[in-house]
Amino acid sequence: MKIKTVIPDGLKKHYNKELELYRISLLKGDLSKAWQYLERSHILGQSYPYEHSYSHWLMLKFGLRQKNLKEVLGQILRLAIGGWKSFIDHVPTGNTGGSDVPPLKRMKLPLDLKTVLTKYNAA
Repeated sequence: MKIKTVIPDGLKKHYNKELELYRISLLKGDLSKAWQYLERSHILGQSYPYEHSYSHWLMLKFGLRQKNLKEVLGQILRLAIGGWKSFIDHVPTGNTGGSDVPPLKRMKLPLDLKTVLTKYNAA
């Protein structure tokens, strides 16, 4: 079992860039694009407890803002279990983290994110 607690600096920069793009899209009112950036942050950070949980926290807040009960309930569940799954590196690669997909479903990685994750041995 691999224990991961700290995201590599280079990967953290990519993760933070997705969050920055999320915030910009949110401010512009482009909610669809904002959600896509949250999903991408989740993919990049899901192997690291803090980043994984933070992506789910933002998804919960997004669900509350949208008054989307399914998303809110799904994110509460994911917040309860996601961090410890990251800690033991038992996460489904490529999972976008939203309540519209099963929590343990592996998904195809977008090519650009696969390249980033491979570079930092996180795929």
